[in-house]
Amino acid sequence: MRKCLDSIKVFMALCDETRLRVLELLKSGEKCADGLLKQVKVGQSTLSHHMRILVDSGIVAARKVGKWTYYSISEIGRQQAIDLLSGLTASTAAK
Repeated sequence: MRKCLDSIKVFMALCDETRLRVLELLKSGEKCADGLLKQVKVGQSTLSHHMRILVDSGIVAARKVGKWTYYSISEIGRQQAIDLLSGLTASTAAK
């Protein structure tokens, strides 16, 4: 059951245009929440909501430095998402 819930979190993170834009921005490296806010052009509370979903999925990592939060793509979470999709789509037919 836990694995199913983790899968839902990953796919939920990937099924929104704003979250996909954030991931695209994070491909070039770590970004401050304020910088993302300016580039994504959504309100602060909306960005916070999207970032919480991305962090909860494990695909994005967050670190706080003082009052600022910095986000980056988590290599472990990225690989887990790849493995999840591979596992769901791999052929089980005998060769």
